[in-house]
Amino acid sequence: MIQSPLAILNTRFKRAVSAAFGPELEVNLPWVVVASNPKFGDYQSTVPLALAKPLGQAPRAIADQLVAHLEVDDVCEKPTIAGPGFINLTLTPAFLAQQLQQMHQSDRLGIESVVDRQQVIVDFSSPNIAKEMHVGHLRSTIIGDSIARILEFQGHDVLRLNHVGDWGTQFGMLITYLAEAYPAALTTSDALDLGDLVGFYKQSKQRFDEDEAFQLRSRQAVVQLQQGEPQAIQAWQLLCAQSRREFEKSIKTSISSSSSGVSPFTIPGFVIS
Repeated sequence: MIQSPLAILNTRFKRAVSAAFGPELEVNLPWVVVASNPKFGDYQSTVPLALAKPLGQAPRAIADQLVAHLEVDDVCEKPTIAGPGFINLTLTPAFLAQQLQQMHQSDRLGIESVVDRQQVIVDFSSPNIAKEMHVGHLRSTIIGDSIARILEFQGHDVLRLNHVGDWGTQFGMLITYLAEAYPAALTTSDALDLGDLVGFYKQSKQRFDEDEAFQLRSRQAVVQLQQGEPQAIQAWQLLCAQSRREFEKSIKTSISSSSSGVSPFTIPGFVIS
């Protein structure tokens, strides 16, 4: 196992505190943290400030004693004391080179699998049925996949989810409008291109805003879909499949995710329901 610089420094600081002030002294905060600003080095310790009250000494005096007992020559340059008693630490190039060599020799780059394995849900880009994808979908898909791969590498059980939109009134508007304007799209595969569907989608929204009777029929179409009416489900399945093929053109990777719902379709990157 390759110890991180932070883990090594925490161990060394704990030893230094024990050597300087006795093993019974408790410190209820991290021994070392990443420096808040690169000008302070790579790591910092605020332990001297925390020990000022229990020891009844000035933080800088405590810092001086800690540095005197601190054995980090193989890890850091000479520690410096700043302000009221901060201890600043800068890793040496030789130590960094050694760490990199050890990581290079490990098939996992020195990263151990987690002990406490958890199930983690990663939400992906959520493309909409019968709508074209845009760069926002691609961006969130790539970010989501990167996060999922990191978590899986650590040993977690990752569930990739994609919440596909337009299952409500919007979809009812579309199938109601298509039933009038282009009924073949609801019964025939690939009767329309996705770009054409986007155009019909916009027209259905305009019709919905202007026509109360159309509004009612659209809402009834949603109810039929939710109740599993065969023709409504067939229309949904056809448009899902159409969207799937268009998504495949945009995302041709090993990305995989899933979503729940009626009649799922599995594709690279998505399971569309």
